[in-house]
Amino acid sequence: MSLSYTEDQRMVAEGVRAFVETELMPHEAMIERADAVPPELFAEIKAKAIASGYYAMNMPEDLGGGGLGQSLRAVAEVEFGRTTRALSVICNRPAPILKNCTGDQIETYLKPVISGERWECFGLTEPGAGSDARQIATKAVRDGGDYIINGEKIFITMAMVADFIILFAVTGVDDTPKGPQKRITCFLVDKNLSGITVSPLELLGNRGFKSCSIALQDVRVPAANILGEEGGGFGIAKNWIFSGRVMLAANMVGVAERAMQIAATYANTRRAFGKTIGAFQGTSFKLADMAVDIQATRLLVLDGAAKLEAGTLTQREASIVNLFGSEMAGRVTDNALQILGGMGVSKEWPIERMWRDVRVERIWEGTSEIHRDIIARDILREFPA
Repeated sequence: MSLSYTEDQRMVAEGVRAFVETELMPHEAMIERADAVPPELFAEIKAKAIASGYYAMNMPEDLGGGGLGQSLRAVAEVEFGRTTRALSVICNRPAPILKNCTGDQIETYLKPVISGERWECFGLTEPGAGSDARQIATKAVRDGGDYIINGEKIFITMAMVADFIILFAVTGVDDTPKGPQKRITCFLVDKNLSGITVSPLELLGNRGFKSCSIALQDVRVPAANILGEEGGGFGIAKNWIFSGRVMLAANMVGVAERAMQIAATYANTRRAFGKTIGAFQGTSFKLADMAVDIQATRLLVLDGAAKLEAGTLTQREASIVNLFGSEMAGRVTDNALQILGGMGVSKEWPIERMWRDVRVERIWEGTSEIHRDIIARDILREFPA
């Protein structure tokens, strides 16, 4: 595959980069200090994103979205990755799982999310169920035409501003050849329902991009709010999960490119022992390694996005893209911080923030260990003894 973008990809990349640099980056330092995005700024950026066509760009055009395929969206995600998630998320790219909305759900949830009238959050992770998502304990019990839901979700991003939760709960147990298996169902749960409590969490990085816990106590949800079929939650989540892993890696290309640019510029200006520090191999080799890492990740992202578009991306391939991209960003930001030395840990420079922010990328779309396990098990199946 050629590293060169197509004309359409180039136009998307240039447009999104200009928007990010003009409308988002100037607010980074303020968001970092406040650990919040002021409501008026949130509304201002959102309005500009809608007007510029950078809102819901991944959703169907006939429903008001941008209609971008996976390959074009991946290019856009690279550019969104250059700034903080607290700012880039305002240009909402709604969860693709919402494309499974039917009937009244389209008018109540899907279209309002695309237009910017409503906001969603994704409620899967629990205190006792992260990478092993089938261990979720949140239960939904049928009661006439409704379900009564009890449980707790954690590390749910954007839950403070969301209007509804894409929530996964256990609705029963099936007997399978592998033994009893929980039946997982996806619900669209309005956040203003009685019995829902949302609490912000204090975490290491991504300031202003709030992660929250959500407690649900006897929350009554109509059966009509099931997304897909009862028991089919993980089936409809599959495409969302695969897409999320590729787009995470795309974001990491953006953050790594910016880190390398900052480090290279500094290496060309900072002098020590009579020459710029970029003249020393201890510095220049780090920059070379960054360039190799970034180029390799970009190719993995473009390949993964093309396969998503064709419907041929495998679980193993999605894990490879995610694993390499998330660990690459850790290596690049760490090397960039090292090149800047003392200035790298100064809050006057964005590198220390970027270094903190990317640490979670090796955890939240599946841990590095889980991805390695997926890849290894698939290899072992491919080459049996």
